[in-house]
Amino acid sequence: MTHTIRRATADDAGALAALAAVTFPLACPPSSSPADIAAHLAKTLSEEHFKDYLADPDTTILVIDADRQLNGYSLLVDRPATDPDVASVLALLPSVEISKCYVHPDYHGLGAAAELMRASLEAAAASGGAGAWLGVNSQNARAIRFYEKSGFRKVGTKSFRLGSTVEHDFVLERPLP
Repeated sequence: MTHTIRRATADDAGALAALAAVTFPLACPPSSSPADIAAHLAKTLSEEHFKDYLADPDTTILVIDADRQLNGYSLLVDRPATDPDVASVLALLPSVEISKCYVHPDYHGLGAAAELMRASLEAAAASGGAGAWLGVNSQNARAIRFYEKSGFRKVGTKSFRLGSTVEHDFVLERPLP
């Protein structure tokens, strides 16, 4: 598997949206409705939204690039948490949110996610963060295991609205290298 991990550019927005359409549904509970997933993709993970994320100076997107094919991405947000449920449990401040960390299913089990996470943690540390945090659906056992292997630990819970459904997420935190 030959690839590089690099910072995304505005030219990647369309490919990021296409990748999100494949990867986001995999992180949703099996009971999630296709309509709610589609609405979330349109509301937050469209090409236009990725262009906005890429233009935001507090946001960094890293991609796994295999010969111009994006096979994974992470989205880091370097500003204080605004969700009171999150802000009240974070102990490592300042903290960088790893808002998204997804790898194409064809790359699962090949070490790509661990590489992307290492690069994400290094980028978060380089921005001056003391800690990193993320939210993960409480039913996503595979992701929870991965994040725990990556040094995260559960520090709280928060809600996440997916369409008309309120999902329950764990808030995980870890110190930065």
